[in-house]
Amino acid sequence: MSSRLDDIARQAGVSKATVSRVLNERPGVSPQLRKAVLTALDVLGYERPSRLRPRSAGLVGLLLPELESPIYPLCAQVIETNLSRQGFTPVLCSQTPEGAGEDEYVGMLLDRGVSGVIFVSGMHADTGQDHSRYRDLVAQRLPLVFVNGFIPNLEAPFISCDDRAAGELAVAHLAELGHRRIGLLLSSDRHVPARRQLAGYRTAMETGFGAGGYDPDLVDISFPGVEGGYAGASRLLQRNVTAIVCGSDMMALGAIRALKQHHKRVPEDVSVIGYDDSVLMGYTDPPLTTVRQPVLSMGVAAARTLIDQIRGVTIRKTESLFFPELVVRASTGPLAET
Repeated sequence: MSSRLDDIARQAGVSKATVSRVLNERPGVSPQLRKAVLTALDVLGYERPSRLRPRSAGLVGLLLPELESPIYPLCAQVIETNLSRQGFTPVLCSQTPEGAGEDEYVGMLLDRGVSGVIFVSGMHADTGQDHSRYRDLVAQRLPLVFVNGFIPNLEAPFISCDDRAAGELAVAHLAELGHRRIGLLLSSDRHVPARRQLAGYRTAMETGFGAGGYDPDLVDISFPGVEGGYAGASRLLQRNVTAIVCGSDMMALGAIRALKQHHKRVPEDVSVIGYDDSVLMGYTDPPLTTVRQPVLSMGVAAARTLIDQIRGVTIRKTESLFFPELVVRASTGPLAET
């Protein structure tokens, strides 16, 4: 390391102490000397520390968990449109089981010198993950925005749907229809949105809506997607539920498939509510009652928040909650008379 400092100092025409200050981002170095040290690094072929690499103006990373659920392409489209209007180009990174993971994508984006990164439903939403990776990015002063998920004590902006309110809205609707044995079907017990939805469901079952009280046996933790909805609904059906609240629209579609295969009519025998809402949910059989995430407003806010950071505008580094909306269609109905 000492010989490398000597080489850089000699090339830049400065002292080793000045080189050390620049590499460690310490104060007391003029812009001219800082530029001379960084130029010397490049001339000698030494790799700059990631926090000192130049960022590509206008290039922004957009990380998504996958593209199978219709909600994620819609979210990406909204964010991309609003970034493009302000002259920014998003680099879309979607994760698949066989492809690159979030850390690999972040490394590639940093190598390309992106001006900032938006994370949508990433590992920041998983309470079982090590979140120090994000603290390292914040320490590099890289502009970040996190959508749907929250990390306490992380100095960054978070954009979230009010998942607790979503759980309450779903139960309130079903309780008004006379349902008492209302099941909850989630894909995880570690993700922040799922935990919040469970909290809202529990509150609504216990208080205010006459839903019959909270019963943990009516909560099923399955896995994501249509398959997870199918498996979870099959189990909940054995517990004599008359309605099922699902953690996503895709799980709701899987639940409806399971109910039909068990010769249950939707909604005459069992009502089903999804969560997310996309344009396709009005064309399912039956059209799906769901709790709509305000993706348009959230996407606009995420893009604007990142752009403001890149441009040096002071922002609130906290969580902004967006209220969901109940969309009633044909997959919910009154409790059948016995």
